[in-house]
Amino acid sequence: MPSCIDGPAFDQVTTMSKFLCMGMPLPDVVAASTVNAAMALRRPELGSLKPGSVGDATLISIQQGQFDYVDVVGEHLIGDRKIVSEGVVIGGRWWHPKESSKFRRLAGQGAP
Repeated sequence: MPSCIDGPAFDQVTTMSKFLCMGMPLPDVVAASTVNAAMALRRPELGSLKPGSVGDATLISIQQGQFDYVDVVGEHLIGDRKIVSEGVVIGGRWWHPKESSKFRRLAGQGAP
């Protein structure tokens, strides 16, 4: 059987954004997507930044605006926030295909 995502769970940050717009507090959204998910998979070395963990991380930001979220039956939710991935740290190295200037500012490296 082929594996394919054909909406509405397009990616993790979209799913997280839906929960945020339905009223879940941001710390709970992040925990559900990280440490709680790792515990459900019985992989305690994942989902946190504590010593001894894998340590991969995603830098996220929240955009304000109007965003249309669709569920599995086609119902729409217009949300006022959207979680955006600014880039990731994998194996201790920064990676993002578009090299976010926001990360450079946060890291004290200034704009390009």
